Amino acid sequence: MDILKKDEWTQEEFLAAKKRLEADGRKVLLVDTIAKDIEGTETVLYNPYELKTLPEGTVLVFYCDTGKETRERLPEFRRKFPDKICISLRGGRGYWRKTMRLESHC
Repeated sequence: MDILKKDEWTQEEFLAAKKRLEADGRKVLLVDTIAKDIEGTETVLYNPYELKTLPEGTVLVFYCDTGKETRERLPEFRRKFPDKICISLRGGRGYWRKTMRLESHC
């Protein structure tokens, strides 16, 4: 399955896709919907006005504490940002492992 067509990404999928897609010139952002950043990684606060100004095809990976709410809100995000790729982070902030790196996988 094409990674961009999935509804959810694990942290590992996010890290791998971000590295690959950004190397191809596509922006991939981890979007904070709960005003709690994830230690050890770059996030942007959910702001629909700013997100709409991003280039077409930008990948927006939304997260909350558990991943459940952002998964349920995917249809809303996709309607709000029709020219972006919207994905939910599986497990949300609670499952993020700040020590996980991809060096050994790539």
